[in-house]
Amino acid sequence: MSADAVTLPPPSTPRARRTRRRHRPGSGVSWWLTALLVVLSLTVLVPLYFTVVTALKTPEQLGGTGFAPPTDWTWGNFAEAWRTIDFPARALNTALITVGAVALTLLTNSMVAYAIARQFHRRLFRSLFYYFIAALFIPFPVLMLPAAKQAAILGLDNQAGLVLLYTVYGLSFNVFLYTAYVRSIPAELEEAARMDGATTWGVFWRVVFPLLAPINATVGILTCVWAWNDFLLPLVILSDPDAATIQLAQYVFQGQFSADYTLAFASYLMAMAPLLIVYVVAQRWVISGVTRGAIK
Repeated sequence: MSADAVTLPPPSTPRARRTRRRHRPGSGVSWWLTALLVVLSLTVLVPLYFTVVTALKTPEQLGGTGFAPPTDWTWGNFAEAWRTIDFPARALNTALITVGAVALTLLTNSMVAYAIARQFHRRLFRSLFYYFIAALFIPFPVLMLPAAKQAAILGLDNQAGLVLLYTVYGLSFNVFLYTAYVRSIPAELEEAARMDGATTWGVFWRVVFPLLAPINATVGILTCVWAWNDFLLPLVILSDPDAATIQLAQYVFQGQFSADYTLAFASYLMAMAPLLIVYVVAQRWVISGVTRGAIK
């Protein structure tokens, strides 16, 4: 046989073929990952289905059919819920609080995180970072009554006080997200801006803040969902009934001895619609911000 002869691979046996299939990348993961995604999807889709069919039933149908679709689609539940809670006024109150909380959170929390991220080598700023992280482990019910008392004393038992409290209570988690993201931004960009004569304030607003768009979307949507859906904080803070949010107004459907679930679930769907639109618009920035902020 010549030296240039081609060496043929050994014949493939059934056992070798089974071994290759067993060790193929991803071959042993796809089935249980698919099953897990299906189960997780059902945890969302089943309650959503129950909410929709309940909102379209009469109280009599609700007691007899359970999860079955309604035999007579009662679209009037939405109109009745709209009138009962005065939906436009309550939605306006909730929107003002939510927009104010999102705007103030993005402006203030990003500045705090930027200072910590760029001065993290100093003990003071490093201690502040860990101080904010430690605050994540304090449950809100522990602070609820003192916060309500102080808000009443300071005259902040109103919508402005709610905006301020959402900004302060969200600071810990938002600083955690912002700091990781800011540290992923090259410091050379800021040094180049300073060489051109920019101040620290100018560097932040002209260079850093525009680069924070993905994480701003993440923090913004999380704050928006929290402020829009929150029930407990408005309950203990707001003293004016006319300033009630949608969630407080929906409490009217819960009586002492009975509850009108058909109207309540119709109002829940109406309250959910604005958040769904916001998330559909901002979801790609949310995912990008969470991913990049978790890398550093």
